[in-house]
Amino acid sequence: MEESIASILPFLVGAAAIIISITIHEFSHGLAAYLQGDTTARDAGRLTLNPIAHVDPIGTILLPAILIITRAPFLVGWARPVPFNPLNLRDQRYGPLYVGLAGPLANVLLVVLSGVLLKIFLGPLGVTNFLIIFLSHLFVINIVLAAFNLIPIPPLDGSKILMALLGPRFSQFSTKLELYGPYILLFILFVEFTIQPFIGQFIAAIIDAVGRAFGI
Repeated sequence: MEESIASILPFLVGAAAIIISITIHEFSHGLAAYLQGDTTARDAGRLTLNPIAHVDPIGTILLPAILIITRAPFLVGWARPVPFNPLNLRDQRYGPLYVGLAGPLANVLLVVLSGVLLKIFLGPLGVTNFLIIFLSHLFVINIVLAAFNLIPIPPLDGSKILMALLGPRFSQFSTKLELYGPYILLFILFVEFTIQPFIGQFIAAIIDAVGRAFGI
């Protein structure tokens, strides 16, 4: 019985960490829009920390489960995007930028929180402690989410940030990027998982650098 529980513990801890991380990520988008006057997320029942409201069956459950079971070098996943109406934002110029940044910034804060807690408790508790395992997953997953979502290709958050910075003068480019971005992203992910894991290598380097910065 104990061996059975031990065998599924990494899966359960990893799943909990990614659900928490993605939920806070999406909630932060909705909160940023709400603070700027847009109630779209609230009206849709998405301005909540209840994971059920944000779970995507494939991106939040199936894909992370496959990556954990196959011992992939990193975890990636997504939730249902929180809707917002840019026309309702008080700051029409940079409002979408703030909404786009909110999710990755929330992940960065979770990295800092989990990194500090790991620094404090790793020595006394040891690497096999449940809390340490959970914090380690939380640390890595949020670095991955922050870095991956800042790629400036739709539908990732980085594209919203890029379009807001470019402004209306580049509206034609932004329109084309919105149209073809998902296909570009699918192609990049295909290359990543079948030919050369360049994104994985880059993110692994970031994880290593951030871990060394925290001394863990």
